[in-house]
Amino acid sequence: MKLTLSSSPHQRVKRDTSQVMRLVILAMVPGIIAQVILFGFGVLIQAMIAVLTAIVTEAMIVYMRGKRVTFALNDFSAILTALLLAVSIPPLLPWWMTVVGTFFAIAIVKQLYGGLGFNLFNPAMAGYVMLLISFPAAMTLWLPPSSLTSIQPDFWDTLSIIMSDFTVSGHSMDQLRVAVDGVTMATPLDTVKTALSQNLTYPEALNQPIFSSNIATSAGAGWAWVSLAYLAGGLVLVKTKVINWHIPTATLASAAILSLIFFLADSDSFASPLFHILNGSLIFGAFFIATDPVTASTTDKGRIVFGAFIGMWVIIIRTFGGYPDAVAFAVIIMNMAVPLIDYYTRPRTYGHMAKKARNPR
Repeated sequence: MKLTLSSSPHQRVKRDTSQVMRLVILAMVPGIIAQVILFGFGVLIQAMIAVLTAIVTEAMIVYMRGKRVTFALNDFSAILTALLLAVSIPPLLPWWMTVVGTFFAIAIVKQLYGGLGFNLFNPAMAGYVMLLISFPAAMTLWLPPSSLTSIQPDFWDTLSIIMSDFTVSGHSMDQLRVAVDGVTMATPLDTVKTALSQNLTYPEALNQPIFSSNIATSAGAGWAWVSLAYLAGGLVLVKTKVINWHIPTATLASAAILSLIFFLADSDSFASPLFHILNGSLIFGAFFIATDPVTASTTDKGRIVFGAFIGMWVIIIRTFGGYPDAVAFAVIIMNMAVPLIDYYTRPRTYGHMAKKARNPR
């Protein structure tokens, strides 16, 4: 009998890596459609740029390593990494930044470690963090939802501003960010964080126009629907056993509990759990990022610990740190802790008893 060992990702159902990656991509479709409807065509253009860059980068490096290019590309891991990065960055980010971030994710974070199954960090989130640290201004320039913006760019305007910083009609990014009331808008997370830093209360921060169409006065216009769309796709992945329930549940529960403690202690200074869950990328991160089989914990107990600490870090960084949305940082921090988590949560070898403390005589 021949025993074959291989690196992660491992699946308990009869699916190969290519099938798993394709199912995750399909589960992202509802969220991507919601982003296109609410924030324009930018996410589609960024996806095309990122996917093309990822394929070319992966093919070149695999070829230089003397490996089979078609075999590497057919697992769809590079395409999934590109899509995860594309939906995480601002829709109108300059094209060359998307290329740089995708190249970094594939070439440095993935292939430099040996390719799929050997990378320590989640490639998409590492690429995102690199862009955020290198180009903080550009990475925070999100457009307001189409229902609130004064100028609604079409596909060609969107393509033009990504490629040249101006629309076909000559509008700049700053002009596109102006809402119908003439006020330049930020994301819900940015809006609340800025308001609290200016000594406004959390309820006062919710009086901003971006919260005019919300769920229970906590979700920014448009953002809640994107989160719920990714939630639907994530639940399908759990139902079909593409991912385990442990990490998403632990992540969301931990974030909700910690934010609830802060909110109950001082509801004027801390945002509600509903606000944290529905705004930003917490739901998306819990189902599509943290569950990466290569960089996440591999035991059931470990997955719960891994997810719980991600949720904790998200709330701590959002509340006390300098970045409004902290999912990428939380995931990368916990990627480093995976070997330690797996070591202390691994099941005992079958047939072996736990060591009992010896009674001194």
